[in-house]
Amino acid sequence: MGKKRIIKAGKQETKSVSKSTSRGPKRKIEHGVLHINSTYNNTTMLLADDKGGAVLWSSSGSLGFKGAKKGTPFAAGKVAEQLADKAIAAGLKEIDIVVRGVGSGRESSIRSFISKGVAISSIKDKTPVPFNGPKPRKPRRI
Repeated sequence: MGKKRIIKAGKQETKSVSKSTSRGPKRKIEHGVLHINSTYNNTTMLLADDKGGAVLWSSSGSLGFKGAKKGTPFAAGKVAEQLADKAIAAGLKEIDIVVRGVGSGRESSIRSFISKGVAISSIKDKTPVPFNGPKPRKPRRI
């Protein structure tokens, strides 16, 4: 159901096109904001337009990675490649990047987005930092 068949003069070829990329994009955008949320366990990426509305998203779990493999830089790169292909089909030319989290997929996702030919205008790190941290342990009574 996911593959399309092309029949040419007696030959039968299958062209491997996923269902999500075969459909045309719903919105055409030229500039967007890419939100990368990279944790120890997973990497999620969301592409939004300038007003903040979500256009495309993907995660390493949705690509089929399971368990500890979801948090790897390889999985983050694959997520970025898939999202970049969808974004280029939607007409994306330039992005701002907002990175959040301390996972290992931060840099690899940005690198793979650059390799697809999308111009990057700015990179911001919005990783939340606690003001106070957790409550300290009670003093030991002897």
